[in-house]
Order: sequence, then C-alpha cells, then structure tokens
Amino acid sequence: MFEIKIVIDGVTLHELKSMAENQFGSLVKAVVDVERKMMAIGGELHSDEETIMIENGSLQKDLWGINIYPEQPGADRIEFDSMINIRPYLGNKSRSVENHDTQIRILEITNQLIKD
Repeated sequence: MFEIKIVIDGVTLHELKSMAENQFGSLVKAVVDVERKMMAIGGELHSDEETIMIENGSLQKDLWGINIYPEQPGADRIEFDSMINIRPYLGNKSRSVENHDTQIRILEITNQLIKD
C-alpha cells in the first residue's frame, strides 16, 4: 500500500531511498506546491498526491508533479514529468514543466525539503 506523506519540514534522503525501494525501485513520485513551498510524496499516482494537497489547502494551479530519484545527485535527482502537468489553460501543454522559472522554484523547494 502506498502511503502519501505531506512534507513541510523536510524528508531525508534515507527516507526517500527506502520509499523508492518499496515502491518503484529507483524513484518516488511527488507533487510540489510552488506557493506554499511543500510537497506530497509516496503516492502511487501523482493525481493521488494532488488530491491530498488540494484537500489540505493547495490550489491546483500551484501544484506540479515530479519524480525524485534519491540516488542521483543535485538537479539530476528531479524529473519534471507527470500527467498532472498537462495544463493548456496555464500554457503547459506537455507532461513536463515547461516554464523555466517554475522549474527553478521546484528545484529550490525540493533542495530545501530534502535533507542529506
């Protein structure tokens, strides 16, 4: 069973590695709220995490799906790929996060929340 955790104060790389091993092998799915600077991790689908975040006060327009590869260093750890990112009404027409500034915000937030 996949357990979704909302991360506000941080999560360790060890926790992410353990979660990855128990779920998909090398990755953990996550949804980042770029306004509230928090994320949900551990869902089977990004849409499950998105739902939990919205139920906890996030706005859908602020949520972006990513994959975290805890074994990878730095920026290589984050992959901007999720079905929830397809939002033509926001100018995002693919599964990737197309806006460079949004990518930077996601990297800053994940760097703050993921503790070595």
